[in-house]
Amino acid sequence: MAKEAIFKDAGEVSTAPVVALGLVGGFLTARETMIRPLGGAVLAAAGAYAGRTWLKKRGVGTTVGLSAAYLLGFGLSHPLAKRIGAWPAVLAVTAAAAGASHLLVDRD
Repeated sequence: MAKEAIFKDAGEVSTAPVVALGLVGGFLTARETMIRPLGGAVLAAAGAYAGRTWLKKRGVGTTVGLSAAYLLGFGLSHPLAKRIGAWPAVLAVTAAAAGASHLLVDRD
């Protein structure tokens, strides 16, 4: 019986959708379950999965920058939500973080 990989090779992953899943999915998970740490787990898992591709394709510098953008987006969505609403804030930071990931890593 052959062993199959659990995850795609890091070089084959499109990270923009993973970033979007982490930010939107983390928000939605926390909101619907009312268990904020569970939403944080979704955010962290998606960030780690995207991060391994960032590291493989573009190196440490890009990985640090995109990780910072991902986490800052999460952090900035909270005060932004007070001004424009929760969903618009989450979608705005998601567009920025996923767009950066696409431009810096996914485009070949």
